[in-house]
Amino acid sequence: MRRRYLPLLALLLLLLPACGQRAKPRGVIGVSVLTLTNPFFKVIADKFTEEAKKNGFEVIVVSGEFDVAKQQNQVKDFIVKGVDAIVLCPCDSQAIAPVIQEANHEGIPVFTADTACMDKRAKVVCHIATDNYGGGKQAAMAMIEALGPAGGKIAILDYAQAESCIFRVQGFEEVIAVHNKEGKGRITIARKLPGDGQKDKGYKAAEDALQAVPDLVGIFAINDPSALGARAALEKAGRQDQVVIIGFDGQPDGKQAIKEGKIYADPIQFPDKIGVNTMRAILRYFDGEHLPPTDPIATDLYRRADALKDPELR
Repeated sequence: MRRRYLPLLALLLLLLPACGQRAKPRGVIGVSVLTLTNPFFKVIADKFTEEAKKNGFEVIVVSGEFDVAKQQNQVKDFIVKGVDAIVLCPCDSQAIAPVIQEANHEGIPVFTADTACMDKRAKVVCHIATDNYGGGKQAAMAMIEALGPAGGKIAILDYAQAESCIFRVQGFEEVIAVHNKEGKGRITIARKLPGDGQKDKGYKAAEDALQAVPDLVGIFAINDPSALGARAALEKAGRQDQVVIIGFDGQPDGKQAIKEGKIYADPIQFPDKIGVNTMRAILRYFDGEHLPPTDPIATDLYRRADALKDPELR
């Protein structure tokens, strides 16, 4: 080999290992969602991961599956791994606090998405979520619209462990109370039962409501899975044409049910925005920006007229 080629060969040999290696990520973010069986939380996780990868971050996504003890262990594992930030959709808005405090102690910033931590002793940098209180008000307006001046007895299928659902119910109840004071057709909340945001539990809660309140005319379910469970219970009882359902979410199955007249309306959420905005909040935090404690995302009320024009539905 001629001597004048040796420097070029040496340079190529130095570059070869670098060409074969992946670029080191800017950091690692641990994400634990409430559940991945609910499409809403899967969209949050997927969109967050997509946005994170665009910005050079690695993401570890796990699912608490409604079990706060499991989620606590997941966060402890993130701490051991030394992640750069943690994102939580808490399984329990109160019980998640101690493990957030552990992350605080280790200097790992914590962000919450969709559902907040309600214990103020735990430090969360920013909470990115739907305006659930406003969405609950929209759900009540839909119920008032659907029942008309006749009013009647209704049930609420709630999820008392989740801060987001607490605010949905609060907004709903406040609007119903104002409506009743105005004397425009009394709506009585005859039962409040745990649907826990799950289809099977929504089915059971609706069954119980139908048995306890024979003249039930409406159900407000805090998300689409519990609303769809309620619809199945109504169909089994042959009461599907006598009881109005208002859901919450705007998942594809929920929107399809609205199109088919099985659910009257949903205040729809935008989980894609929650996922993207959460990652952008982390980037702003890493850049030294002071963030507001909350980043609310408004809902839209989605009725059958909207579903009939929706190109994403069959």
